[in-house]
Amino acid sequence: MTVRDGIDVLVIGGAGVDTIVPVPELPLPYADSYMIDSGIRTRAGQTGDFVALGLAALGLRVHHLDLLGDDPEGTLVRALHTEHGIPLTALPQPAGTKRAVNLVGPDGRRLSLYDTSRAHPDDRFPPEVLRPLASAARHVHVTITHPCAEALPLLLETGVPLSTDLHDWDGENPYHEPFALAADLVFLSATALSDPESTMRHIVKHGRARTVVVTAGADGAYLLSDGKLTHIPTAVPPAPVTDSNGAGDAFAAAFLHGHLSGEPPERCARFGAVAGAYACTVPADRVDAIGRDELRAAALAG
Repeated sequence: MTVRDGIDVLVIGGAGVDTIVPVPELPLPYADSYMIDSGIRTRAGQTGDFVALGLAALGLRVHHLDLLGDDPEGTLVRALHTEHGIPLTALPQPAGTKRAVNLVGPDGRRLSLYDTSRAHPDDRFPPEVLRPLASAARHVHVTITHPCAEALPLLLETGVPLSTDLHDWDGENPYHEPFALAADLVFLSATALSDPESTMRHIVKHGRARTVVVTAGADGAYLLSDGKLTHIPTAVPPAPVTDSNGAGDAFAAAFLHGHLSGEPPERCARFGAVAGAYACTVPADRVDAIGRDELRAAALAG
């Protein structure tokens, strides 16, 4: 797809590779060694990849922009996009492709260890690359990986609506603040929040967002839209839960699908809950996303 073809959602950042390590429990007790009978596997797929994959599976025209290394990990990321027909603009990253190690417990919970050395303070998305892509898009989803914060001023200049996922923001870390205040639609996890509603209302009061969603795992999600706070219950997973990795990204993708289709926020959040539950059933060493028909059927059934 070229820029002339138009883009429903441009996803910026968050391309990388995870090494999946199944562990007997979390937190993992100290030991000299563990025998991992089920295998340790490396596969492409981090937050930007998963959002792009989820959007494409729901029939949206997606383009992904990020920096990738000329390394085996970069090859895996490029292959993932080719396999799923997702256009990727990969700019050179001399420090190498982003990577992480995920420890995954038997109940599907995970502990992620991120290699933050795969970036340089001077990294930037060139305006001559970023501006045409953003201008051709109906919506831009900005991940919080470097150098996406430096792209926010240009994105705001284009006037294109923005969304972001702050992940496990505690409501105070200054790194996340520019994303929280620039986006029209904000997602984050309740993991590190002592008072989710207070953080949600802070984002609305001080930023551009009119809709904020906090995902809370087994407790469902909380939607703040037009000043009204609504609890969104969890959806029933269609199969046994194996891994929670990517559930938040699936939620965001399905919410955006509904949002761009003109659905009301509560229905968008219901789509998100269904997609997040589906993602929890996908084994950690695979990538998969719910399709449009399955999503809408499950949302109606719920």
